[in-house]
Amino acid sequence: MLKNKFGRIINITSIAGNAGDAGLSAYSASKGALSSASKAVATEYGRRGITVNCIAPGLIETEAIKIIPNEYIKDIKKQIPMRRFGKPDEIASLVAYLASKKSAYINGQIINVNGGLLR
Repeated sequence: MLKNKFGRIINITSIAGNAGDAGLSAYSASKGALSSASKAVATEYGRRGITVNCIAPGLIETEAIKIIPNEYIKDIKKQIPMRRFGKPDEIASLVAYLASKKSAYINGQIINVNGGLLR
């Protein structure tokens, strides 16, 4: 990336990295650290044509969601203003955009994709 004076680094963090989550202290801490490190690298390498951004998904329809007991799903969705879980392709679309040249001026950001769930 340095040689080419161009690069896109896209890290996947989590909503838990922004505000923590009960029972997930190590996970939350690691995602928060990744966000902070990404901002530092963005500051350091932005002038060299390399951008660094994070995507912080909320609850996304993945294998991890399948372990949540059905009796809790309805209550969890009530907390999300859009009343649903996100879809993997909604994250993938943002990754594709951030990887493109069209996102050249986006650097050092944590982009929340969480249906409006604010924690």
